[in-house]
Amino acid sequence: MKSLLYAVLALSILSNTAIADDRNTVEKLLKGKLDAVLLVLHNQKLNHQAKKDEISTIIMPVFDFPLMAKLTLGRKHWPGMTKEQQAKFTELFISLLKESYLEKISLYTDERIVFQETVQVKRKVHIATDLISKDNKISMLYKFYKSKHGWRIYDIEIEGISLIVTYRSQFDQVLNEGTVDDLIIKLEKSEKT
Repeated sequence: MKSLLYAVLALSILSNTAIADDRNTVEKLLKGKLDAVLLVLHNQKLNHQAKKDEISTIIMPVFDFPLMAKLTLGRKHWPGMTKEQQAKFTELFISLLKESYLEKISLYTDERIVFQETVQVKRKVHIATDLISKDNKISMLYKFYKSKHGWRIYDIEIEGISLIVTYRSQFDQVLNEGTVDDLIIKLEKSEKT
């Protein structure tokens, strides 16, 4: 009985250590990426497009864009699409999300990032941050999961509003009134503007 108690205690300690290691790993990953982004943003020698290009190189590898595309359409629409439609939608969605994220983040100049609590939610890690400037504060929650390629972002909440849920709502509206091809055409048009 005593050995069983020791085994349970050891397993509990190892489990808590693994959770703490996951949180620390993800926190270091995100902090490193965001610190590098801030250095680019503060670099006065770079023009707007050069900043966007450098930021893309730094931050984009931590996003799991294909998963985000799939989550955006959800179980309601994704399984009914052909492989070609899934591939085309994913390509257009990645382009839309990258451009939107890069455009927003490249506008910041004097902000600083304050890390809040890092939370383990089952096998995922959520990191709350505040982007603080002179006049306001924007709260962001980065949601990570562990993929076969390491920790990746699968969603971001800005001021409590999920990017995945926001896009899902927009895409549901188009899909409830039309087809997947209509959605793809709409995304293609928005990419050209």
